[in-house]
Amino acid sequence: MKRGKLIVFAAPSGAGKTTIVHHLLGIPKLNLEFSISAASREKRGTEIEGKDYYFLSPAAFRQKIKNKEFLEWEEVYPENYYGTLKTEVDRICDAGRNVIFDIDVVGALRIKRKFPEETLTVFVEPPSINELIVRLKGRKTESDEKIDMRVAKAAVEMATAPQFDVIVMNDDLDRAKAEAEKIVAEYLGIETNK
Repeated sequence: MKRGKLIVFAAPSGAGKTTIVHHLLGIPKLNLEFSISAASREKRGTEIEGKDYYFLSPAAFRQKIKNKEFLEWEEVYPENYYGTLKTEVDRICDAGRNVIFDIDVVGALRIKRKFPEETLTVFVEPPSINELIVRLKGRKTESDEKIDMRVAKAAVEMATAPQFDVIVMNDDLDRAKAEAEKIVAEYLGIETNK
């Protein structure tokens, strides 16, 4: 059985990568399955364990790091870890499906370095930092302090964009979704005509 390919979407918080990834997951011909990340943060809103994230305590996350159970991981903020479990990617690839990731820029570039031939990295770029602030505040899921942390990190993350295979500007969501669909289909060698 042919192992699936890896498609990694990364962006600053609020750029729209999760919305684009969910759009792509709804396209059967792409044969995508979402790689559920592990996270040591609290659940937000309607997030579901095992669907949105595998929620772990910081101590449990550190134990998995020690056991080398992650393909990649990052302490994004103090005591706030995110990572990709090796077992999650193996499960999807072994089923012959393509893996789609929605992760931070550091993790995305680590996966690309580990699997350069099997990985497409896509950076979703917001139109501006000001627009990011509007989007993050519009979510109403985080404190002003957390939003300020995310905005401060965004400038650093945006500087990594040239290291990605493709940059998708998300200044118009419908156009960004269509562009992402075309890029992923071409990478997978799938006819883009609907």
